[in-house]
Amino acid sequence: MPAVLDYTMKSLDGHDVNLSKYKGNVVLMVNVASRCGLTPQYKGLEALHEKYKDQGFSILGFPANNFGQQEPGTNEEIHQFCQKNYGVKFDMFSKISVKGDDKASLYKYLTEQDPIGKTKGDISWNFEKFLIGRNGQVVARFEPKTTPESPEVVKAIEIELAKKP
Repeated sequence: MPAVLDYTMKSLDGHDVNLSKYKGNVVLMVNVASRCGLTPQYKGLEALHEKYKDQGFSILGFPANNFGQQEPGTNEEIHQFCQKNYGVKFDMFSKISVKGDDKASLYKYLTEQDPIGKTKGDISWNFEKFLIGRNGQVVARFEPKTTPESPEVVKAIEIELAKKP
């Protein structure tokens, strides 16, 4: 099975992005939605991006419409929403499925990992977060209600950033 950064995904504007470009970085992968009670987490994600981007940290947002039809928009509508409401500058990708029979291969891989202290299994809702260490391994998984700015997330990011590639 390929490592998490060996996938190629479509960017929000439809271009192929080989995730290997993030090798050596600390990466937070998040399934996002624009009509969810957790949507304000975009603000915290953007704040993390701004704070740590120059230290080798990347956030990858993957819009998904798997929960309550909370991401019904097109890629262009998602882009406009993120820009207008949250000024999102972190990397966003085309809408995918993160659960069910049509689950994207990347998310099949992510949900089969079992980072220490967390369980593997399906995504439970929008804004579930996977932290990938500089070594390309899934090192942590955070429940949707765990905000990006929570001490638990920030500490895990900082521990991984302290590790040199």
